[in-house]
Amino acid sequence: MITIKDLRKTYDGFEALKGVSFSIREGEFYGLLGPNGAGKTTTISIMSSILKPDSGEVLLNGKNIYTHSDESKRIMGVVPQEIALYNELTAYENLTFWGGLYAVTPSELKARIDEVLKLFGLYERRNDKVTAYSGGMKRRINIAAALLHRPRILFMDEPTVGIDPQSRNLIFEVIEKLHNEGMTIVYTTHYMEEAERFCDRIGIIDNGQIIAEGTLDELKKNSHARETVVVNFNNLNDALLQKIHSFGSDFKQVDNMIYYYTNNLQTELSKIISQCNDAGGEIHNIEIRKVNLETVFLDLTGKQLRD
Repeated sequence: MITIKDLRKTYDGFEALKGVSFSIREGEFYGLLGPNGAGKTTTISIMSSILKPDSGEVLLNGKNIYTHSDESKRIMGVVPQEIALYNELTAYENLTFWGGLYAVTPSELKARIDEVLKLFGLYERRNDKVTAYSGGMKRRINIAAALLHRPRILFMDEPTVGIDPQSRNLIFEVIEKLHNEGMTIVYTTHYMEEAERFCDRIGIIDNGQIIAEGTLDELKKNSHARETVVVNFNNLNDALLQKIHSFGSDFKQVDNMIYYYTNNLQTELSKIISQCNDAGGEIHNIEIRKVNLETVFLDLTGKQLRD
């Protein structure tokens, strides 16, 4: 359904995208995963025709989205990372404004506004000004606005950042419902558990390039990720790190944590703890991680995802 070919984009000499290519099938839930600055928002902005690339193209059912702009936009819904609402208007007025930008008749638009307000649990608050809404309520209205014209493709750029658990769970229920009904969803996120829960396939982007792609099982199979012991130190410094290096263990450092990798956790765990103690490390806590998307990501990039 969507084909992305060799996207490149530079901002003031910074190469944000370095030839990004991938494809998304109709009805697929595709996750774009990466750290801040990796190119997620730039990619999804180009795919949704908000931003133009320096080179490369995005094809929707074989047609370039820029040469067939009106046709493409009619079937796209976009949920931006930043809240795009007017605080001094009510929820209903906001939806009326945004819905008026689509080719929906006034009577049909009214029915659709009521529908999405009920879907997101905000019908009883429809006449309240958005300025009185919580962050989670604003996020829900932000998503509702993108659904008014019943798009076939929904682009969602980190839609659950900084919201309360109740709003997050409701958003999860809605997007699962939309996906089950056949909507194609392109979803960027920092949160590993969201990608694991929803995505049919995942593209991992780092430094403006897709470095891995596939189902979760395929990513696990094709990576070198292993069981991981994460040791968080109170006193990790260069001297301690040098001593840890001398033990010859297979590990990576991220901030104050050491990620030890092993194929035999049962026999290696006590050895790792002993080495840390021998090096003079003050252990704050230890976490055991099985192979999952986070360990795959760390193996591929050497970075943690951060808010």
